[in-house]
Amino acid sequence: MKQPFSDLRAQYLTIKPAIDRAISQVIEQSAYIRGPFVERFEKEFASVMGMPHCISCANGTDSLFIAMKALGLCPGDEVITPAHSWIASSETISLAGGRPVFVDTDDDTFTIDPARIGEKITPRTRGIIVVHLYGHPADMDSILSLARRHNLWIIEDCAQAHLARHHGALVGTFGAASSFSFFPGKNLGAYGDAGAIMTGDPDLARQMTVFARHGTAQPGSGRHEIEGINSRLDGLQAAILSVKLEHLAEWTRRRQQIAALYDRLLAGVGDVVTPVVREACEHVYHLYVIRTSKRDSLKEWLGQKGISTVVNYPVALPFLEAYRHLGCQPGDFPVAHKNQDQILSLPLYPEMTDEMVATVAEQIRAFFAR
Repeated sequence: MKQPFSDLRAQYLTIKPAIDRAISQVIEQSAYIRGPFVERFEKEFASVMGMPHCISCANGTDSLFIAMKALGLCPGDEVITPAHSWIASSETISLAGGRPVFVDTDDDTFTIDPARIGEKITPRTRGIIVVHLYGHPADMDSILSLARRHNLWIIEDCAQAHLARHHGALVGTFGAASSFSFFPGKNLGAYGDAGAIMTGDPDLARQMTVFARHGTAQPGSGRHEIEGINSRLDGLQAAILSVKLEHLAEWTRRRQQIAALYDRLLAGVGDVVTPVVREACEHVYHLYVIRTSKRDSLKEWLGQKGISTVVNYPVALPFLEAYRHLGCQPGDFPVAHKNQDQILSLPLYPEMTDEMVATVAEQIRAFFAR
């Protein structure tokens, strides 16, 4: 038996004619940089999100960096970010000239704990990066209330949460700006790196666009208003994303069905804790993450049975070598520190059959029954 963690080829085969046609059209028109396919995808994604402005860029990491530069982050400014996430959520703060300030995560949802944010706010705090980790929305009501009280901006990191909802509203529609990644393995993934930023603010949209296009509002004109960077979504990726966007809602429903099946099959198995979904939240399960004190031995067991699993993420951000200079201790972030040793992501992708899911669950039950 061989059960991959994800299977992008299986997804491609379900939409092969449309993907091949889209790629062929880009090649026929030589529309590799900007052009009609990029413009079309920006409009389509903005429409799906119900947002007026979508600024495409090279990748999700760039989208965070661009947003912070446009928001005017200055040296010495502090930005609050969750202690457990991918490093893009913190390294971009430093790259934009600020200082990351970590906050522990909620024990149920892995997202930033609003109850701990207030204690980290100082006169130097400028904003909060909220990460909807694994596809579960953060507690936006509480976070928005804090942000308004302290006059802070919010950037939503939606890299893993396309179409997730909080009280019926799509994540990515709450903050000053929101960041999206279209890395191939994401719920909406390109065939290479790609990203986008959403905002409802026309002035901020213009600033982000100019900064991402070498500091010009008119690429090719030679008129540069500021020093910017080169961060562009290419035509091939845009055309591929337009095809996939039509299937995103259907794929999301299938992810939720698979997660529900896992929930049912793993209930009461060993000390396994399955994902918690908070009331009024819609989880889109970019990752299905369980917790167990026997994580490492379970991972090894499943690997021996041909089942691929991943640890996302094995070291919480404050404990990485990159942030050793901050001198963080396990007691500073007890939830993130505990979870880093217990989390395990199981295979989940829309093309998985119920039989595949049942086989994974069966092997987990067999492990605990030894």
